[in-house]
Parts: sequence; structure tokens; C-alpha cells
Amino acid sequence: MASIQRTLAAAIVGFAVGAGAVGGGMYAYNQLNPTAQAQENASATVGQYASVASSPSSLPLGPDSVSNVVRRVSPAIVKIVATVKTKVNVSQSPYFSPFFGSLFGNQGGVVPETEIETDIGTGFFFNSHGYLLTNDHVIQGASNIKVYVRGYKTPFVAKVVGYDYQTDLAVLKINASKPVPTLILGSSKKTAVGSWVIAIGNPYDLSDTVTVGVISAKGRPLTIGSRNYVNLLQTSAAINPGNSGGPLLNLDGQVIGINTAVSTEGQGIGFAIPTATVDQVLPQLMRTGYVSRPWVGVFITTDNKSYARDYKLPTSSGVIIDYVEPNSPASRSGLKAGEVITAINGTPVTTATALKSKVTKEKVGDTVTLTLNDSGHPITKSVTLGQEPNRAISIPSDAPLP
Repeated sequence: MASIQRTLAAAIVGFAVGAGAVGGGMYAYNQLNPTAQAQENASATVGQYASVASSPSSLPLGPDSVSNVVRRVSPAIVKIVATVKTKVNVSQSPYFSPFFGSLFGNQGGVVPETEIETDIGTGFFFNSHGYLLTNDHVIQGASNIKVYVRGYKTPFVAKVVGYDYQTDLAVLKINASKPVPTLILGSSKKTAVGSWVIAIGNPYDLSDTVTVGVISAKGRPLTIGSRNYVNLLQTSAAINPGNSGGPLLNLDGQVIGINTAVSTEGQGIGFAIPTATVDQVLPQLMRTGYVSRPWVGVFITTDNKSYARDYKLPTSSGVIIDYVEPNSPASRSGLKAGEVITAINGTPVTTATALKSKVTKEKVGDTVTLTLNDSGHPITKSVTLGQEPNRAISIPSDAPLP
């Protein structure tokens, strides 16, 4: 049977993560894991970031409102420089070039050499003990992370406390000699469309750049590569590479979003992760370094009718398994591409959304029973849910559907 090329999520052309002033783009998955040392005092700080933050002041609306906010919050906003080291092959021949190489061959041979790239982003302190928030894509793959803080001549080397690929959030920690200034996490839910907002960051390494706009829309979904964002805030405040991880603030100086992505095809279209999402993720990142999510390990198609027709599958009623990831709970339970999931724990499912909703209500380690249609024969298989990998996952282009 002819193979078809698929990926976990198709990239939306014209959108980009808003980080990477030098060597931008989204780096390879961050292999840094939280250590016990990075969790120092984490349990004591969970839930305290609001109480230790500076109290907001009620600012009158007027020409000085934005400047007052900026003056007060700027000390808590930092520049992040992440260094990524990769191995590349470099010719030893002094004449090597695409032209000479094609004529004479690479007679000098190649040697591995370390190539260093840097990614510039933004972050902000939410806890006076040196904990700060930024985007996962700002630090992923980094072997060294430096944080530049106002009032200090030299940058700090940051430790990774936790990160979450799915929500694109990361927590870092520095060891400062004294408590650092902090920002309050406000309510994105209470922020209305049309509300004025302020973005502060380091676009194109232009430190402490301030832009102003409004909340243009709420609840925007967005897919960039294999990262699926949900429920984003859309803003007209200018966001550019280097702004990623910086705060989107209301006129009380409270953070209501984390600046994350920008449209490269239009102006005044930027996106931020709402604090409603941060509130769900942050306690787990502080406590364990990752977010606990139950995982089956199957890729499921949302285009059942055409799949059932093209591949002569038994039914389009249910959710067709497109691909089973190796070494996953699904593979260990014997699930196969082409089988159709019709129920979970006896409850019928007809859409991918319904199946995902059922799985997310379970816990890691729970066992679920899947009812399947395999070539017209109803069968059941039990799957013990695992911990979702904290990384990007994609289907190999040469993986055929049986």
C-alpha cells in the first residue's frame, strides 16, 4: 500500500515564534533536566509568587499612565541569552567551497567542529528568590543560559527549574545576592477585548523596548511546527524576535500574558500565552519540573471518512489510529495503525477531541480499556497510561498506514 506523509501538526506558514535575535528559529528540544539543586526551596515558593510580588498601584488613565507602569515594572524584566552548541563538519582544505568542492572533490576531508548559536529572549521575575518565567522555545537546546538583570554589571548563569513543551513555558532560577524585584500575575480571564496592554522586551537585541496596543481577541489557537498553542491572547502591541518570554501587562502593571509569537505576514498581530494557562502549569513546574499528562502514544486522524475510503478501513465511526509511537503505552499494549477506537472504558467516542478529553481526565498509571474495530472484528485492549514526553513528536514521513 502506498505510504502517505504526515506530521503531528502542519506548520502554519507566516507565523513564527517571537524569539531568536541571532540564529533565530526554534532550536532542538532542550535536553536540560531539572536537578535536585534546581528545585532548592521550590516547595516553599509554590503559591507564594503573588504574595512576595510588589503591590500594584492604581494608576489614573492619562498620558503618563504607560510611563509610570514602565518605570515601576522594568527592574523585574530581564534579557536572556541562550547558547546552543552543535557539531558541524568543516573541511580542512583551504580551497573548500561549493564551487571547488564540485570540481575537485573534498580532498582535504572534514572534521567535526562546534558551532555556537545564540538565542535572545526576555523573561521576568515572579518570585523574589530569583525565579523567572520565559518561553520554552527561548532556552530549548541551550547548554548555557545567561540572564542580564538591572543593577548588576555581569550576567547570571541560570538553572532550568522546569519547562513544558506543550504550553511553551519555562521557569529559570538565578542566585542573586539580594531579593529581586517581581511582577504580579494578573487575570487574563478578567481582561476584556479592547483593553490597553504594554509589551516590554528585547526585540532584535534592542533592550528594554516598550510597545503599546490592545487585546485584539482572546482564545486564539495557533500551530507552529509541532507545537500546538491553544487559547492565546491576540494583541496589537508590536512583538518581534527577542520579545519572546516577556510580559504583556495591563495598566496596573500586572502580567496578563507571556509574549510568544508574531505574524510575519501582517502588522499588529501578535500572540501571548494567557496567565490562565500559566496558573495551571506553574505550580507543577516549580514542584516537579514538568507537567504531568496521561499519554497513550497514538496519533489519531480527524479525517475518518476519507481514510476509511482510501484505505478500506472497516468503519469511519470512531477514531482511526494513524500511527503508533514506538516504546509507548500503545505499542506495549499491541495497538496498531488502521485500528479504529470506538469506545474508551465503555463510553463511545466518535471524534479525536472526545477521545483526548476522556484520556486527560485519567491519571498517569491508570489503566483504560479501549474498544476497537479491527478489520470488522470488535476487540478490546487495555492500556496503562504513561507520562507524556516533554518534547516534540512527529510521524516519520515514510510511515505507511497498514
